[in-house]
Amino acid sequence: MIRLVVFAVLVLLLAYGFSWFADRPGDISLIWEGQIYQTKLIVAVSAIIALIAAVMIVWWFVRLIWTSPHSVTRYFRARKRDRGYQALSTGLIAAGAGNALLARKMAARSRGLIRADQEPLINLLEAQAALIEGRHDEARAKFEAMANDPETRELGLRGLYLEARRLGANEAARQYAEKAADNAPYLPWAAQATLEYRSQAGRWDDAIRLLEQQKAARVVEKAEANRLHAVLLTARADERLEGNPAGARDDALQALKLAADFIPAALIAAKALFREGGLRKAASILEQAWKSAPHPEIGRTYVKARSGDSTLDRLKRAERLEGMRPNNVESLLVVAQAALDAQEFAKARAKAEAAARIEPREAAFLLLADIEEAETGDQGRVRHWLAQALKAPRDPAWVADGFVSDKWLPVSPVTGRIDAFEWKAPFGQIEGPLEDGSAPASIETALKTLPPLRDVKPESPVNDHRIIELERAATIAEAVRPAPKPAPTKPKPEPAAGDKVPAPSEAKPFFGGLPDDPGVRDPRTEPESRTRLRLF
Repeated sequence: MIRLVVFAVLVLLLAYGFSWFADRPGDISLIWEGQIYQTKLIVAVSAIIALIAAVMIVWWFVRLIWTSPHSVTRYFRARKRDRGYQALSTGLIAAGAGNALLARKMAARSRGLIRADQEPLINLLEAQAALIEGRHDEARAKFEAMANDPETRELGLRGLYLEARRLGANEAARQYAEKAADNAPYLPWAAQATLEYRSQAGRWDDAIRLLEQQKAARVVEKAEANRLHAVLLTARADERLEGNPAGARDDALQALKLAADFIPAALIAAKALFREGGLRKAASILEQAWKSAPHPEIGRTYVKARSGDSTLDRLKRAERLEGMRPNNVESLLVVAQAALDAQEFAKARAKAEAAARIEPREAAFLLLADIEEAETGDQGRVRHWLAQALKAPRDPAWVADGFVSDKWLPVSPVTGRIDAFEWKAPFGQIEGPLEDGSAPASIETALKTLPPLRDVKPESPVNDHRIIELERAATIAEAVRPAPKPAPTKPKPEPAAGDKVPAPSEAKPFFGGLPDDPGVRDPRTEPESRTRLRLF
């Protein structure tokens, strides 16, 4: 566009010049070697312009002839390069499509038309063709050659990393990923792999430092980076909790600033504050976490915050949690468990049944079985609630990649993925009939089918054990007591002739007597012995 404007301007200027000379006629006289040459001004100007144009044309033609060998050589070279790039493009497409034969053919053609040091994609095409054909040693050699070239270092390291992962050489894969991450922290695959490897090894400081570099390079989004940072800080706080509660507290509080709803960070921060005596602040953290998302671990930690509290004090703390989130399953279960510990069975049973009405799941029915065992001791009713728990949906747990853990972990033990654990029902349980064809029963149906209460008086297991030991001691004492000396007896008179002589008693075998420890006696079938120590 600019050239067109410039050309138009030059033409206009030339036309304006000719018109200016035409409006001002005149003659030009030239004396050369004694002769006078006279012509019009417009003719002289036209002749000068034509001469200049002729000189330019002649110079262009001479230059064209002079540079023609180089131009011809450059033309054929460009044509050869274009054919090589066309073959390279066809080979890459064939490699992507899985056509190893065509990819290998195009790689050989590209190498014949283009120098490999000028175009490193030829090495990539040959490596891809070798991978398709299953020649992994050749492919690794190509990747190593690319890794030694500064221009293709990242590409070669990625190829070597994938090959090491394929062979299961995790240590070699880790080294390739860390080398790539050190040279180029903006590479997402290298940074992610290195972050996972350092987290698996427990190198939390190095992992946090790498994450900060990724965040500065904007490799990950800000929200995702904050979440991962909170996970790594929580993992380091969990490791420091036993030996360095202050450091664990700082890391957990910083993690809560990055992710306010992160339950593991709240739990670790509260535990660290409990050890330092910061009961109020720890309780405040747990209350905030409970308001956002009720969790059974938060409830247990909050209720048992002070080790010296009585069961009634713990029940009051549980009821305080229920007041924060009323009509919630976790709140009802926490209160029911605290009431059971305080032996307030009516309240425990009412809260457990209410939780089962909201969400009939395994924990509610198991808690009802515990209440039945503690209150009545009726094994039939206990088995009834256990059967309902077996049919009910499973409770949520920490699940990652099909692996169920009893506590939160920062890294999945299956895939090594960070922040993989979720609080959900294990294995994605599907609602519907069970394997035996029966469906999970509601609490109303379970209450209707509950067996009638039998007249069972439960005894304290501690007292039962003590009674058994005392009875056993009394029995042994009676067995080892020395027998009294027999009184002297008068000799019996000889029987007279004709009198009937009584038959001698049968001989008592040596091992035929009763054992020294006959065991526990049944008071309902045997009369009470004088030697029994009666305590109750």
